[in-house]
Amino acid sequence: MKKWSVLTLTTAIVLALTGCSTGGDTKTASGAGGANEPTKIIVGTGTQFPNVAFIDENNKLTGYDVELVREIDKRLDDYEFDLQTMEFTNLLLSLETNKIDMVAHQMEKNPEREQKYLFNKEAYSHWKNKIAVLKDDNTIHSIDDLKGKKVMTTATSAQAILLENYNKQNNNALDIVYSSGVANDSIAQLKAGRVAAFVAADFTLPLIDPNGELKLVGPPLSESDTLFMFRKDDPEEQKLADRIDEALKEIKADGTLKKLSEQWLGFDATQSETK
Repeated sequence: MKKWSVLTLTTAIVLALTGCSTGGDTKTASGAGGANEPTKIIVGTGTQFPNVAFIDENNKLTGYDVELVREIDKRLDDYEFDLQTMEFTNLLLSLETNKIDMVAHQMEKNPEREQKYLFNKEAYSHWKNKIAVLKDDNTIHSIDDLKGKKVMTTATSAQAILLENYNKQNNNALDIVYSSGVANDSIAQLKAGRVAAFVAADFTLPLIDPNGELKLVGPPLSESDTLFMFRKDDPEEQKLADRIDEALKEIKADGTLKKLSEQWLGFDATQSETK
């Protein structure tokens, strides 16, 4: 008992002199741990985006964005990435409130988002947004044909911003219906006649519609890169974004990104000319 007491006292003195604490080396989502420990990064993603971020038959989180984050994790020794899932509509709020440190969910860069959030520079896929309707629907050829009709979208999505901006310029001509963001729900709503259309990225159509019940019509409403999202005006977030760009350049150069895209999306979505 006496030996234990002396050891305890000695340990306490050493800790006091060195300015340490028993929790001082714990890694957090917002900062580094000890000098040789990687900074832990909480990555927010979803579970309802087929082949991008979803739960497979083995109850494992996987998909293009998920596996890309894991590949980045392998290449950045100074960071440790922890994927956490949540509803898509909660991703941006969670980023703003420091519950997560970045978003990985095929996030499209647009002026509205750039005002509030930071994006990395190296895109990892490209897409065009178009109107999606049932395959046998020959009445809709462009967004103008949707005036007075119900159009489904997911709140806070890039597609929602497109529709909301159209309404601002056209006296609220569209009846926008907000959904949970589940792909199967959008198809079911179309088939039931509850909505006339929704907006979808071109490369996602075969992923969300494996049975070929839909088609894309009209000219693209937008064309954009997809990137990771971070908090704006935060030096640590900027540093993280820059390091991720370094890793992405390597992943592109050695062909890994193309391989991941072909594996999960069915083609090379990393090149805009393939669109």
